[in-house]
Amino acid sequence: MTTAADSPIVPLRAAVAALPAYVPGARPGAGAKLWKLSSNENPYPPLPSVLAAIADAAAEVNRYPDMFATELVEALAAHVGVDADQVVVGNGSVAVLGHVLQAVVEHGDEVVYPWRSFEAYPITVAVAGGTSVTVPVRPDGRLDLPAMAAAVTPRTRVVMVCTPNNPTGPVVHADELEMFLAAVPRDVLVIVDEAYLEFVRDPQAPDGVDLLRRHPNVVLLRTLSKAYGLAGLRVGYAVAEPRVAAGIRAVSTPFGVSHIAQRAALASLEPAAQAELLERVDALVAERARVTAALAEQGWDLPETHANFVWFALGDATVDRAAEAREAGVLVRPFAGDGMRVSIGEREANDAFLAVAARWR
Repeated sequence: MTTAADSPIVPLRAAVAALPAYVPGARPGAGAKLWKLSSNENPYPPLPSVLAAIADAAAEVNRYPDMFATELVEALAAHVGVDADQVVVGNGSVAVLGHVLQAVVEHGDEVVYPWRSFEAYPITVAVAGGTSVTVPVRPDGRLDLPAMAAAVTPRTRVVMVCTPNNPTGPVVHADELEMFLAAVPRDVLVIVDEAYLEFVRDPQAPDGVDLLRRHPNVVLLRTLSKAYGLAGLRVGYAVAEPRVAAGIRAVSTPFGVSHIAQRAALASLEPAAQAELLERVDALVAERARVTAALAEQGWDLPETHANFVWFALGDATVDRAAEAREAGVLVRPFAGDGMRVSIGEREANDAFLAVAARWR
C-alpha cells in the first residue's frame, strides 16, 4: 500500500517556487502597545457614513456582488473624468496590477521597473510569466527614467513607473515622464502606479488622465486604500483606453470586489464624504511636512517625499534600527540591506518615532 510519504511530490512551477515572499508591515501583537507606522495606512477611522454603508451591505452578504461593480465603475469614471469603459476595478491595486500583466505579458516577456520600488512588482511579474528587468533608483530616491528607457529591448512588453515611488517617496515630474514616453515604443505598455496620488503636492507632477488621453499605451493604477482609508476592504482600479481595459476586465477574478467593499467605496466617493476624506489627506500632508522638517533639523538628508511615508537609506543597519524602533514602541517597515520606510500616522506616533530617530544621529 502506498503511503503519503511514498507518493511523488507534486512540482510547483519554477517561477512560483522562486517567488520572493511579500512581507507585510509588522502588526502589534495582542495587548501590545505599539504605534503602527509599518503599512502606509490612513490612521483615521472610517467616516460614519461609510460605516453605515458597510453595516447595510453586511445584511446582503448571502448574495453575490455585482461582478462588474457597475455603479462603482461609473462613480470612479465620473471621479476621474473618463468613460466607464476605461475603468476596471479589482481586489486592491495589487490584484489589478496582476490582471494588467496577465492581459499583455507572454511567457518570457520582459517587464522593466525601478528598484527599489513596490515589493509586489517582482512577484506579479513572475506569476504572469514575465522576466523582471530592474533599474536602480538614484541615490536621492528618484526614478532614473533615462536608464529605464535604455533598458527597453525588443522583448520588453511592460514598463512600470511608480510615482510617488514606494518606498522612497519622490514623484516623477511631468517633463521627464513626457520624455520617457517619447522614448518608449508605442507597443510597450507603461503602467503609471499612482497609489499615493492624493498626497502629491508637487506642481511639477504629471496629470495622469491627460497622459492617458495622449498616450494610449499608458495605464493608470490607483487605489482607495490610502487616501480613502479602505485598506481593509481592498478596492483598486485601473484606467486605460477601452480596448486595453476590456482585456484587463476579461482576465479579472470574477466577483473580485466584495459587495461590502463596493458600497463602502461608493459612500466614500459621495461629494460630502470625499471632501471630508480629502481634508484628512491635507492634515496628513501637513503632518508629513512637520515630520520631515523635524528630521531635517536632526540632521537627516532624506529623499523628498510626496507620499504618506518617509525613507531612510540605512543599508546594513536597517534591521537593527527597525528592532530598536520596535523596542521604543514604534513599528516601521525595514527592507533588509536597503532601508526603512516609516509611515506618517497619528501625531503621537510620529512624535514617538522622531524621538527614536533623534537617537540615531
